[in-house]
Amino acid sequence: MGTKSPPASSRDAQKRMQVLRQRDNKFEMQLRSVLHRLGLRFRLHRRIIPDRTRTADIVLPTAKIAVFVDGCFWHSCPRHKSLPKANRDWWRTKLATNVARDRDSDRALRRSGWRVIRVWEHEKVELAARRILKAAHDFKRSSISN
Repeated sequence: MGTKSPPASSRDAQKRMQVLRQRDNKFEMQLRSVLHRLGLRFRLHRRIIPDRTRTADIVLPTAKIAVFVDGCFWHSCPRHKSLPKANRDWWRTKLATNVARDRDSDRALRRSGWRVIRVWEHEKVELAARRILKAAHDFKRSSISN
């Protein structure tokens, strides 16, 4: 089952959240550029979890690799997570809901045979791209040996 986010704490908060780029942000664009340069071909923003509207940011369908580019604030990065001072309880619930949804997505994808790679926005783009490339190569190696 999906987890539902709490409603916005105020109209202003709702407006700010609506204008934030959820896809095609600077980090994601850089990552896609490096992946393409490394020879990987992929699909963008695909719904791959049955019965759910959630999308993976980058999908390598043949290798069954789902990549999620997670913002440190919105997904509660262990290194950079923070809570705003205003409406603290609301934000605590909102961010915990985001994390629970992420874990639910990971479980659903893994049950369906997908490999899930989560990339934090603070990561070096080249290193993140290498992790994804390695996963694609591992898949290729395992499919050749089977």
